[in-house]
Amino acid sequence: MLELKNVTYAVGDKVILNDINLKTDDRFVAITGPNGSGKSTLVKIIMGLITPTTGQILFNGEDITHLSINERADKGISFAFQQPVRFKGLRVSDLLKLAYHGEKNIVDACEILREVGLEPKEYRDRELNDTLSGGEMKRIEIAMAAARGSALTLFDEPEAGIDLWSFHSLIRIFENLYAKTAGSIIIISHQERILNIADKIIYLKNGTVEAFGPKDDVLSYIANAEQKGVQQA
Repeated sequence: MLELKNVTYAVGDKVILNDINLKTDDRFVAITGPNGSGKSTLVKIIMGLITPTTGQILFNGEDITHLSINERADKGISFAFQQPVRFKGLRVSDLLKLAYHGEKNIVDACEILREVGLEPKEYRDRELNDTLSGGEMKRIEIAMAAARGSALTLFDEPEAGIDLWSFHSLIRIFENLYAKTAGSIIIISHQERILNIADKIIYLKNGTVEAFGPKDDVLSYIANAEQKGVQQA
């Protein structure tokens, strides 16, 4: 169970998130909304990359507002960046072993690479450096997130920077993650196909929760709001 109580985040006089109140224990929640609405800030606050100006974050009933990133990771929260981090000297297989906490072998690492569309023989010994494209790095990070199998996994626009074929594969990956893991997924996305496999959607606008509920209800709300905007323009 994740709960945000009266969470506000401001930088100087600029309020980026304003009095966010959310509670969810759903398996798959998507966050969407216009650019600049505070989506990335929200997931960074949940992960502990930034601290809210005011408010509380509760995870499974525990106040984690002031816990560090590592402490939150120990509680079962993980985060996949929009732009994955490169680690010179570290191989793909090393990263996956870290994700598995040493509990599984190279066969499992190869299988998870196949799931994200990467041939294990070509990638397991590759170094995580500039020889890998942005799309390859994105798939490797998604593989790592799948390997961790955290209680709560946060994704920031995982479809960004990948080609159409990879996007179709990405949908299957999230469907498999949803089916196989007992954990929850919160994903920032603008893509309708990803929104359509979510249980619920959070619609952020101007730093506030404009709508939150079952996907069909929120998608209908967004469509109506956009139609009104067109008529008023």
